[in-house]
Amino acid sequence: MPAAKSAKTKSAKKKTKPAAPKKASQKAASQKAAKKASPKTSKPSAKPDFATVFTALRGVLKPFLGKIAMQTDVPGNYHTVVPGLLHRGKPLYFAGIKTGKNYVSFHLLPVYYSPDLLKGMSPALKKRMQGKACFNFTSIDPGCFKELGRLAASGLKKFKTAEFRQQLQRYQ
Repeated sequence: MPAAKSAKTKSAKKKTKPAAPKKASQKAASQKAAKKASPKTSKPSAKPDFATVFTALRGVLKPFLGKIAMQTDVPGNYHTVVPGLLHRGKPLYFAGIKTGKNYVSFHLLPVYYSPDLLKGMSPALKKRMQGKACFNFTSIDPGCFKELGRLAASGLKKFKTAEFRQQLQRYQ
């Protein structure tokens, strides 16, 4: 009979060893089940109203509409050109505004052609810069918008110079 007792204790030990990992796996399984069982609560959308940002950025270009022409004007997409300057037979792109998924982009081409326009740019506007000539916004920023207006004015002035026209002809 003593041999039978040792067999029982060995099997009892075997059953108790795997019990610890089962508890951890059972706990994880119960947490997954709890997540599935709990109703999904919809979080309120924290996305800003990009339409107001788009409209405010259009206001930056409004003072220049006599000197630049509107190429595209649809909701979420606004582009302008300089009609007097041709590049490869088409009017030269000046600036544009496009609403994206996560921000509203303001593209200002004079900054691309003349990076010297960016000298003295504020850190707030520099922070919003993406690439060489794009600025991204998720909310209205009057200070940055005023600075974009000054950059656009300087850029248009630069586009009208004879030096720039010669440079443009070299690109063609």
